[in-house]
Amino acid sequence: MSYADNLWLFLVLIAGIIIVPGMDMLYVLVSSLSGGRRAGLVATSGMMTGGVVHTLYGTLGTGLLLALAPKLFTPILIAGALYMTWIGWTLVKSAITVDAVERADRGALWQTFRRAVATCLLNPKAYLFVIAVYPQFLKPVYGPIWLQGLVLGLMTIVTQALVYGGVALAADRARATLTGNPTATIWVGRAAGGLLIAAATLTLWHGLATG
Repeated sequence: MSYADNLWLFLVLIAGIIIVPGMDMLYVLVSSLSGGRRAGLVATSGMMTGGVVHTLYGTLGTGLLLALAPKLFTPILIAGALYMTWIGWTLVKSAITVDAVERADRGALWQTFRRAVATCLLNPKAYLFVIAVYPQFLKPVYGPIWLQGLVLGLMTIVTQALVYGGVALAADRARATLTGNPTATIWVGRAAGGLLIAAATLTLWHGLATG
């Protein structure tokens, strides 16, 4: 298989992983619905930052980190599930309306970014992905491992930008129908919070059952 074939196969695989709805996509969706386009795109940038860290982990994982990762999986799984449950519970209890959130300041956007990065980094599926997949695409025959990792990382963050950015923009348009209807907005936030809790619970259950 040529290096070009190797990259195309990785692109198909990473796109399939990112497009499948999960905790990362739900967080971007919630951020855009509640805070508008800026919040959704800030959440997207947070996910991309997390993607960079995962790429570094995946590249280094061909050595020492790859050997240690199985021992770290269970703590990461539990921490990620608890964190996502906490975010979901805050949404369930919230009474945020579109008009109120639209006036969010830089502090609120910075909080959205930090939570997005944490959500991405605490997603156990991402660690499973780099552990299982990266060693298959990082091969000495294709050149320096660090350079190959850089290419895979760029492909990952571009795919995240296209998918999550599209979700954020679409949610922002849908948000316009909620303006002036605070009751609907509150229940959308609570429903999204319930989805986050459900996703965290299912992820934890599946990870512990198969671990």
